[in-house]
Amino acid sequence: MRRDIIEIRWHGRGGQGAITAAKIVAKATFETGFPGVVMVPTFGTERRGAPVFTSLKLSRDRIYDLSPIEHPDIIVVLDHMLLEESDIIKGLKPGGLIVVNTPRPPQAYNFNGMVVAAADVTHLANKAGLPQGVVNSGIIGAFAKASKLTDMDTLIKAIEEEFIGRKPKENARAAIETYEYTVIGGL
Repeated sequence: MRRDIIEIRWHGRGGQGAITAAKIVAKATFETGFPGVVMVPTFGTERRGAPVFTSLKLSRDRIYDLSPIEHPDIIVVLDHMLLEESDIIKGLKPGGLIVVNTPRPPQAYNFNGMVVAAADVTHLANKAGLPQGVVNSGIIGAFAKASKLTDMDTLIKAIEEEFIGRKPKENARAAIETYEYTVIGGL
């Protein structure tokens, strides 16, 4: 990973909360030492269930580039089925990290030269008390474990603030549980 700007592309489906997850990570990383944070949501008339993505750039310095990410260091996938539907890992830098919500182990994916972090976020989020399909707070836990870009305490605080009045404890529990059950493999 380049250390001047870390580029993260988030892929999900409309309604899963990819943009909200990126926003929470942006806030937490800003609070833990990345004063350069740029989030560039990409959405339009997408319907619930349609593929969506957002870009998040982190740096220890200011960032002036607001363009979408073409060559990310990290790709976060909120629905593993997207990996079969489109080439969302296109452009991932060599040695890059793929964080995926999947019931399969990282070894089930053949992304030569890439690190894969896998967790069954859907199951863990549901077990934490969230409605079926709500995976954004859970995927943050997998992202935290795999990327080591920010600490869980700061992320949990950001999650609870984002979800005030909308199951903040359950969302935090989903992130914590997913952090614990994320398996990292590859390279």
